[in-house]
Amino acid sequence: MAGTPVARKDVPFLLADIGEGITECEVIQWFMKEGDHVEQFSPICEVQSDKAAVEITSPYDGVIKKLYYGTGDVARVGSPLVDITTNEAGEEAASPIVEKAAAALDSVKAAAAPAVEAVTAVFSSISKEMEVAYTLATPAVRRVARENKVDLAKITGSGPSGRILKGDVLAYISGTAASASKPPTAPKSKASAPTRPIGPVEGDRTVQLGAIQKAMFKAMTRSLQIPHFGFSEEIVLNATSAHRAAINRQLKHAPVHGLKKISYMPIFIKALSMALNDFPILNARLLNTEDASKAQLQYRGSHNIGVAMDTPQGLIVPNVKNVNSKSILEIAAELERLKVAGSSNSLMAADLADGTITLSNVGNIGGTLLHPVLVSSEVCIGAIGRIQRLPQFDTVVDPETGNKKEVVVAKEILNVSFNADHRVIDGATVARFVSVWKNYLEHPATMSANLR
Repeated sequence: MAGTPVARKDVPFLLADIGEGITECEVIQWFMKEGDHVEQFSPICEVQSDKAAVEITSPYDGVIKKLYYGTGDVARVGSPLVDITTNEAGEEAASPIVEKAAAALDSVKAAAAPAVEAVTAVFSSISKEMEVAYTLATPAVRRVARENKVDLAKITGSGPSGRILKGDVLAYISGTAASASKPPTAPKSKASAPTRPIGPVEGDRTVQLGAIQKAMFKAMTRSLQIPHFGFSEEIVLNATSAHRAAINRQLKHAPVHGLKKISYMPIFIKALSMALNDFPILNARLLNTEDASKAQLQYRGSHNIGVAMDTPQGLIVPNVKNVNSKSILEIAAELERLKVAGSSNSLMAADLADGTITLSNVGNIGGTLLHPVLVSSEVCIGAIGRIQRLPQFDTVVDPETGNKKEVVVAKEILNVSFNADHRVIDGATVARFVSVWKNYLEHPATMSANLR
């Protein structure tokens, strides 16, 4: 017959698997030292894996006898972390998990079938201890659970990596109390129909790329091989808004090119073209890029400014030709033509060819700061975000005292984002170019003064 298992005082506590695929962890800090008394659920140490930092808590009451690792050491999952000398009072708690398993196996060998139930009970107890010991929860949360006699293994944590939070425990307690206070109800018939009909789940499907998607696939694959330099800026549009309103008041009474009003875009495009006059390199094109020794820059005389359009067929980028020789109203009329043609899928090949720089407007859909991707035949692209009305400080002079003071005023703010080909365009050039464009939009009167 098997003898009664003798409880050992020194219990090796193994580092458990703290996450899928984790085989080792770095010991960040110890909360205990050798000789310290430790209580069940108290934190022993904190370990860091390549995914998260986790506190390891003690499954026993006792005294720390040995630390197997120092701070900064790498501990293997499944290896001993500490030895704990357990209290004499709780023989069941003091017995190590490994000893229980060995005793159970000895009982099986000696007593055969009658001992199966006992072994099952022992392993059930072991499993429960393991669940409690390795459930992710802080000592404070464990204390709340212990005081309310809640089994943490029954709670699904809502914190990072499944960590059980205090709110999870309180919600579990509230739910248990509520269910206990409800009068018993008759069990529902197994044949009862669901309250909401469940339709068939749509399966995966594979489709061929459309013509525009194929073109975008090829273009973006080429473009993302180019090193991008990004630059963002804020533009105050109050003056441009007033300028546009004045144009629209005139068009309302005397339409030009069939236009009764214009959007901001023709003004943005014309100002961009005027800024290009000072920075022609941003309207250029790189040639012979396969061989750096033969690479050339082609400076292009026409400002053919592309405008990204969201059409039923997908994203297309037609361009307004010769913006440098067009007025704001002529640009507006051409934009309207391209918009109608794009919506009806009737754009000509010439409408999409020979673009020199692109200005994409995503603000009418949403977003502020963007990251536009270059067209491979261009060296610069800009993207316009949503216009926002925001409070900002202004310094004004009091007409009575002559003193300066700060006041809060409402301003229309436009966020713009530019990317340039960093192989030939440096950051300072982009910043100065955007600054000139910004100045035209914040002081539209200077546009007329600089028209050629």
